[in-house]
Amino acid sequence: MTQRILSGIQPTNNLTIGNYLGAIKNWVQMQDEAETLFCIVDLHAITVPQNPTALHQATLEVAAAYLAAGIDPQKSAIFIQSHVKAHVELGWLLSCMTPMGWLNRMTQFKDKAGKNREKAGLGLYAYLALMAADILLYQTTHVPVGDDQKQHVELTRDLAQSFNHHYNKEIFTIPEPFIKGEAKRIMSLRDGTKKMSKSDPSDFSRIHLTDSDDEIAQKIRKAKTDPEPLPDSLEGFENRPEAKNLLTIYAAFQDKTMQDVLGDVAGKSFSDFKPLLADLLISKLGPISQKMTQYLHEKTELESILKAGAENASTLAEKTLKDVKETMGFVAAF
Repeated sequence: MTQRILSGIQPTNNLTIGNYLGAIKNWVQMQDEAETLFCIVDLHAITVPQNPTALHQATLEVAAAYLAAGIDPQKSAIFIQSHVKAHVELGWLLSCMTPMGWLNRMTQFKDKAGKNREKAGLGLYAYLALMAADILLYQTTHVPVGDDQKQHVELTRDLAQSFNHHYNKEIFTIPEPFIKGEAKRIMSLRDGTKKMSKSDPSDFSRIHLTDSDDEIAQKIRKAKTDPEPLPDSLEGFENRPEAKNLLTIYAAFQDKTMQDVLGDVAGKSFSDFKPLLADLLISKLGPISQKMTQYLHEKTELESILKAGAENASTLAEKTLKDVKETMGFVAAF
């Protein structure tokens, strides 16, 4: 079977270089290696309260970022999750077969709900059934994920295997998690032990894809470091998370390994290295930001791409949903 890859990003806040390096940049390469579908998962975004105006704008911004970064609508289906109705329907069917014990083991609900578990919405607890539906609808073979998302793919695999076994039919393809690239986890510019997050209270913890040249330069200049120069080997980054993070970012935008770039920058102080990193980011992010602006101003083209992507995705999704419903005993619509 041809490899089929599906992934998506929630339209919440502005995309960062963490989203780009950890996901989108790799997706661009994957579309030449497999059949690819990339969605904007707006249904997942509402598991916590969202401002309607902000959600609408962020959804279009994520779509524009996909295109600006190099995802080609002629090679990949680019679509908004809620535009393919089968996601919600299969999500409900799978939720009815998902043991609560499995959901209780998931760490994301505990992390996001925190001390307010009793006030959290059902969607935040049960959205993993919808995530499984996202993946299984397309007979996805591989799911690009970070280390912190592997648990979710394992749940999807368990649900697919359970369904196939229960009905004694191979309805769902069993997906594999796929982690690609050295820069799969970009950390905060203010704390090298924490993942770069769109929701961090400090704007100086991250660099957005839409930041201006001056904003990029200022954020890199203020990024937390230590007084030691850059080492000449990776072992020299032990107990230096901020230093390692900045070099990780530099190497990723250079499309080189960390060891390779150390050959050029080892021994440099951060007062010398930070301007190099800022200039590199400005040169790489500038064209992406400009293309995003163009797509957001030319919404007719953006909407046309999203409509075509949803139609292509729906063709695949409806076939799977039909097989699932027939298998479960539902009467087809007359």
